[in-house]
Amino acid sequence: MPTPWEDWNHILKIDPDKELPEGVTYGDLCATGTDAIEVGGTMGITAENMSAVIDACAEHDVSLYQEPSNPEVVLEDDALDGYLIPTVFNAGSPFWITEAHKEWVRLEGDLDWERTTTEAYIVMNPEADVAMLTEADCDLGADDVAAYATVAEHMFGQEIVYVEYSGTLGDESVVEAAAEATDESTLFYGGGIHDYDSAYSMARHADVVVVGDLAHDEGIEAVRETVEAANDA
Repeated sequence: MPTPWEDWNHILKIDPDKELPEGVTYGDLCATGTDAIEVGGTMGITAENMSAVIDACAEHDVSLYQEPSNPEVVLEDDALDGYLIPTVFNAGSPFWITEAHKEWVRLEGDLDWERTTTEAYIVMNPEADVAMLTEADCDLGADDVAAYATVAEHMFGQEIVYVEYSGTLGDESVVEAAAEATDESTLFYGGGIHDYDSAYSMARHADVVVVGDLAHDEGIEAVRETVEAANDA
């Protein structure tokens, strides 16, 4: 069955715990040409700040997904096209591989499975909040990442493999190795994309580039450059 992200090149990830640049609105970000808005973050996330961003983006014609960091912030909202749920394959704590997910199911019961998709995260920046929170083993070579990507696709049937360098631009050879290791899964890349060239370099290998901090740090035109690059690659 076709998935929406098969046709995507670019995702804009908005962190509800971070401010937007002066004069920038969520509507402006939705109009940058990105294929989808993903609302999520690692630290300081609450149901209230998630809801505020989702409500602001829901008024605009762009695919809208929630990426919850824990079960307590999952929102049942018809404005959402779905939920993208991280499972960190190289986490040091099993909580971030399956236990958080088990708790969500235990607490909520029958989830909206048709709109719920897991993302097989491979976290690569040891200084990132997500790496520290999940105790991720980031001391990985390209062959390790390729092996994780293969396991995610062929053993666990993951539709999305996500190479995450959160906060720094990754090693292009690592992303290339992950791309070569995946056949059917869609490869997401996130981390350190700050201009046309950095977006283009990663979009040459990844199916979808995820841009996050740039929206909060630089604003609309910088995001538009990365959309252009992702579409050009």
